[in-house]
Amino acid sequence: MFSHIVVGANDLSAAKRFYDAALGALGYGPGAEMGERIVYSADTGILLVTKPFDGAPASFGNGVTIGLTAPNVAAVDAFHAGGVAAGGSDEGAPGPRDAIPNSYAAYLRDPTGNKLVAWCVKAG
Repeated sequence: MFSHIVVGANDLSAAKRFYDAALGALGYGPGAEMGERIVYSADTGILLVTKPFDGAPASFGNGVTIGLTAPNVAAVDAFHAGGVAAGGSDEGAPGPRDAIPNSYAAYLRDPTGNKLVAWCVKAG
C-alpha cells in the first residue's frame, strides 16, 4: 500500500548518523545523501529524511509511529541499542508486546522526535 514515507529533520548529519545505525541494525544499507535529503531504499519502499520543503523547522507528528520490519529479535535489540548510541532516545525498550501474540518490538525517537518501532514475530 505504501510507496514511501517522508520524515523531517533539522540536522541532517545527526539524522543520517541515527538512521544509518538504527536501520543498519535491521539489515538496510546507509542512506544516500542527495542535497538536503537522505534516501533509504529497500525492495518494499523508500524512507526519505529531509529538511521540510516549506523552510519551516521540522517537527514530529503527535500520534505517528513508523513501523519497520525486523528479521528477528536480535535485530530489534540491535536497532534499539544502535539508535540510542547514535543520538536517538528510548521510547520503549526491546521486549514482548502483548497486542499481537509472539510479537517483539522496540521503540525509538530520532533526533528530531519522529517515533519509530522495529517489530518482529518471535519464533515459536
